[in-house]
Amino acid sequence: MSQRIYFIPERNRDIGKQVSAYINTLTKPIGSLGRLEEIAINLAEIKGEHFPSVTKPGILVFAADHGITEEGVSAYPKEVTEQMVLNFLNGGAAINVFSRQIGALLEIIDIGIAADSKHDRLVNRKIRRGTANFLKEDAMSLEQAEAAIEAGYLEGLRMIKKGVQCLILGEMGIGNTSSSSAIVSVLSNESVNNVVGHGTGITSEQFVHKVAVITQSIEQRKPNRNDPIDLISKLGGLEIAGMAGAMLAAAEQRIPVLVDGFICTTSALLAKEINANVADYLLVTHQSVEPGHSIATELLGKEPIINLGLRLGEGTGAAVAFPIIQSATLMLKEMATFSSAGITDKN
Repeated sequence: MSQRIYFIPERNRDIGKQVSAYINTLTKPIGSLGRLEEIAINLAEIKGEHFPSVTKPGILVFAADHGITEEGVSAYPKEVTEQMVLNFLNGGAAINVFSRQIGALLEIIDIGIAADSKHDRLVNRKIRRGTANFLKEDAMSLEQAEAAIEAGYLEGLRMIKKGVQCLILGEMGIGNTSSSSAIVSVLSNESVNNVVGHGTGITSEQFVHKVAVITQSIEQRKPNRNDPIDLISKLGGLEIAGMAGAMLAAAEQRIPVLVDGFICTTSALLAKEINANVADYLLVTHQSVEPGHSIATELLGKEPIINLGLRLGEGTGAAVAFPIIQSATLMLKEMATFSSAGITDKN
């Protein structure tokens, strides 16, 4: 299949300047609402609107398995991927709680679960039944990597057509911190030891083993740092590719993307490698405790909005941060100006 060409517009900097000037007329000392003011300006530029809205939010959770789990790099067996997906569909996971809290539309997408899960509300975009063990062979073919990006792109568009005003992306895939660590190590030229964390709770001995497995895998696969499709093919991540595709779809439609933690930020880096303009549409919502996340956010050129010591994934950090981002838009829409409130501004 031929790779899609993405047409991502530049942010509207003129509107950003106008909104910045307007914020300075609101009934508060200049700059006193800190990063909320910056977020409001960013959203105005992204959407090309003086009073942007982020409601209703949409959440897409991509689920897939990883062959690298055969090497004992995770605290949980791969069967947990399917079990957690059923938990999502039954409304019992953290992302369900936070999704309900913010009134989001939520979709769960099977893009590569190793089992054939059947559920009325599970969206089937399965590319293959999990990736191969990338210590021993490429995770997937180049064609499958492109198909996973395309599946994510189409699901992103489908959600946007339902009227959502921002997109939150999440993932479920036992072993996906190994894929993400490998990809971020290659993209950043950082040693694997500096990128790898304890994931879902591995022991110190498992950590040493995980570093060795990922380091050896990169040496074996020899991924091309300048070719995101090659990176996904050799080290992915079907759900990582899917989230990257959804980000590209949102950016084309001027819809802001609320980026979650380490895995999601890895997807953002790959999306940026595919089309650099996508970075303008991304807000990194929180700082994960995974050490690779700091490296990834720096490479992306973004500063996380909150730090609550989260490391769950699923899109949970982005959903928790959503009310802060919504507050920035409400500040613009609802605060009085000095003039409208009849308050004397400073000389």
